[in-house]
Amino acid sequence: MAAQKIDGTAIAKKIRDGITSEIRQKQEINPRYKPSLVIVQVGDKSDSSTYVRMKRKAAEEANIACRLDSYPETVSQGELLQHIVSLNNDPSVHGIIVQLPLPSSISEHAITSAVSGFKDVDGFGIENVGELAKKGGQPLFTPCTPKGVMILLKETGVNLAGKHAVVLGRSDIVGSPVSYLLKNADATVTICHRATSQESLESIMKTADIVISAVGIPQFVKGSWLKPGAIVIDVGINYIPDDTKKSGQRLVGDVDFESASQVASHITPVPGGVGPMTVAMLLSNVVASADAFFAREKSRRIEPLPLKLESPIPSDHVISRKQCPKPITEIAKEVGIMPHELEPYGAFKAKVDLSLLDRLAHRRNGKYVVVTGITPTPLGEGKSTTTVGLSQAIAAHLGRICFADVRQPSQGPTFGIKGGAAGGGYSQVIPMDEFNLHLTGDIHAITAANNLLAAALETRMFHESTQSNAALYKRLVPVKGGKRQFVKVMFRRLKKLGIDKTNPDDLTPDEIARFARLDVDPETITWRRVLDVNDRHLRGITVGEAPTEKGLSRKTGFDISVASECMAVLALSNSLDDMRERLGRMVLASSKAGDPITCDDLGCGGALTALMKDAIKPNLMQTLEGTPVFVHAGPFANISIGNSSILADKLALKLAGTEPDEDPKEKSGVVITEAGFDFTMGGERFFNIKCRASGLVPDCVVVVATVRALKVHGGGPNITPGAQLPEVYRTENVEILRAGCVNMAKHIANAKSFGVPVVVAINRFHTDTDAEIEVVREEAMKAGAVDAIPANHFAQGGAGAVDLAKGVLDACEIPKPDFKLLYDLNGTVLERMEAIAKNFYGADKVEFSDLAQKKVETFVKQGFGNLPICIAKTQYSISHDPALKGAPTGFVVPIRDVRMAAGAGYLYALAADIQTIPGLPTAPGYLNIEVDTATGEIDGMF
Repeated sequence: MAAQKIDGTAIAKKIRDGITSEIRQKQEINPRYKPSLVIVQVGDKSDSSTYVRMKRKAAEEANIACRLDSYPETVSQGELLQHIVSLNNDPSVHGIIVQLPLPSSISEHAITSAVSGFKDVDGFGIENVGELAKKGGQPLFTPCTPKGVMILLKETGVNLAGKHAVVLGRSDIVGSPVSYLLKNADATVTICHRATSQESLESIMKTADIVISAVGIPQFVKGSWLKPGAIVIDVGINYIPDDTKKSGQRLVGDVDFESASQVASHITPVPGGVGPMTVAMLLSNVVASADAFFAREKSRRIEPLPLKLESPIPSDHVISRKQCPKPITEIAKEVGIMPHELEPYGAFKAKVDLSLLDRLAHRRNGKYVVVTGITPTPLGEGKSTTTVGLSQAIAAHLGRICFADVRQPSQGPTFGIKGGAAGGGYSQVIPMDEFNLHLTGDIHAITAANNLLAAALETRMFHESTQSNAALYKRLVPVKGGKRQFVKVMFRRLKKLGIDKTNPDDLTPDEIARFARLDVDPETITWRRVLDVNDRHLRGITVGEAPTEKGLSRKTGFDISVASECMAVLALSNSLDDMRERLGRMVLASSKAGDPITCDDLGCGGALTALMKDAIKPNLMQTLEGTPVFVHAGPFANISIGNSSILADKLALKLAGTEPDEDPKEKSGVVITEAGFDFTMGGERFFNIKCRASGLVPDCVVVVATVRALKVHGGGPNITPGAQLPEVYRTENVEILRAGCVNMAKHIANAKSFGVPVVVAINRFHTDTDAEIEVVREEAMKAGAVDAIPANHFAQGGAGAVDLAKGVLDACEIPKPDFKLLYDLNGTVLERMEAIAKNFYGADKVEFSDLAQKKVETFVKQGFGNLPICIAKTQYSISHDPALKGAPTGFVVPIRDVRMAAGAGYLYALAADIQTIPGLPTAPGYLNIEVDTATGEIDGMF
């Protein structure tokens, strides 16, 4: 009785029709769903090209995007590998196949192994083959032909368990993988090949219930070799001469079909058997890859690290050292950062590439929470600790993706009076020594950029003083290779001057003079050098004292690096291009004619961007509980904007966000960003400067309060770092506490004025009593907070802030129809400053010094009168005066100076005697720091 043909063509068509229907249905739910395949072909062999055309046609019919990337046979292995890597990193590509064979000069193993396991839809890579070969392995993709063979066997209805299967051929493409699949189906498998003796082969074949032939020898297997009723799958594709065919040849398999079909029960024809199935399985694998890609986008999950709590609580650096961090690559994987988007700096920190924003542009943002505080004591009230503890609670204990976004600490406070800024206790960023010191060098890059610009300005002044216009122009635009050309940055100055000429030789003498001579007025220079240390002796210096400077000395001073406008630009930029533009328009001084002189006028914008091009990428770290942290930018909050970067927030909001087909209420993650010091400082600037620049709107404000600080504002004695706390802070005193709650109430009112719900986080110390906590709750709710929740994250980690986290998540769901900023940009500079001072500080008025008034008039004249305002002032009072505690009123805010940060995009007013570079105390923090030379570990950091 003739064997039943296994119609691979019909089975494959049914599968392909199902794939087409499946894709259409998924696209109705998710318009972004577009499975994509790229075929890489080297050379133009006719048989390979035929296979490629067949695959492309089938893919297009199934609504799978298919692209052919062709290379000549002369392509190098390195070029091909580079292209494979680019395809691996392209999120729009779901499947990659390399058409084999490759030229002998290229290693097939190297190329196929380079294809990402996630996109290896041929199943030929090390990862997939290895998983397939191992018992219990789970390959992402099974090679297409073996996968098709198994479906054809299933169509016969055979139960493979216990059957004897003989596989002819041991190639990595068919023979070996199909043998693994048969073994996994509990068949007994014998592999034969060209070296198997004829006698042994015939003997073995006689016992086979199933024969899979893939030896590539025309009509090799005879019917007389087969066991009656055997199932025969012929994988062979061979051409033999045939004068009856127009081509002179015909296609046959490895099996002599005529004789075998008289013995077998089922047999595949050639053509029309395995071949169509191979293509169908390729399409199936591409769809599976696309499905897996979209599933991975949704399956982000943070695996928390357990805490081993101790009592009494060890010092911060001891706690940090006792926790073994996860590799930063693992943190990135958990939150959905792709390997090519991560740039590790060692094992536990990395930069994240901004291209991630484009990849995740389709996502809804996660919830956005800003943590700020009441007016602190010199000891700090745990705002950073609360930021970290709250993020640990949400990510490690409530199971949502949550990022803490914090600033990079300056080495000034680290070695000075305040210490590091990693948080504290069991709510801190680790490794805390790496966090608090150089990190990835961002502050050093800012310092270099800032000081390059300072050097460039004074160098230009020197050369202008010693050269004629013609000589200056000749040196600025020299002849090179017989031709004079403007460099790229010069076209920015030409455009500013209204000169549209592109040939340097076409400029008139007047245009040459305007272009080449900046004519800086030394009295108007505002750009100062910076250093990332506390050094009071650099507040006022004289530069240009060397005899080589020909008497061009002047008085100036240093700021601390984190007060540099370059730092503010880093924090407020929305992209690398935006940073380039902001750096270029920074104003350094005025000309003697009163025109603003910018960084691009000096030709420095490109160089500064080059120094900061890596610094613009946020730094990824982790908390003690292994939850993600972005550390980026470090502007001080008393003398700058006091917020981490817009880009860190935007990246985190996308990583914590939801796909279009996910329920945001159930799945949305959270970004906890920190604003420095109290709400009237970092918080006010977060809204009026940062949100204005980013376009983002927060869902909730968290105001951190402590019983200790509120008692200070209620009339308690001053607190001195290093000294024992007075008794009022160690024992219950409800009266002083309630009196001090006016400070908290003022901050709540200020925060509520933006139309965003406010939650008070009561950072609980072990000395706080239940009665005191209840007083803070009562006063917070009376002031308009939606909730006031005690938390003990310092001692308990995220578990101690779970109630706070739940309250914050609830507050994030409250609509914000009345969101608004404190002021618009249409009024005068004085009106904007008064809006801050009167509404937020409680002042009666703002008073400008003559210098401040003169500078404001200059800025307005130059066209910079409509910028937001940053008022640099003390952090120890809502007012400008550190002695005024509580919620003072009726005072005058004296503005002694106003500087301009045109690149960052705000005016920078200095109130009272605020310093822009701090000094060191009598007993600085560096006294405690030592390095264990045996292990290289840093001790004594706090």
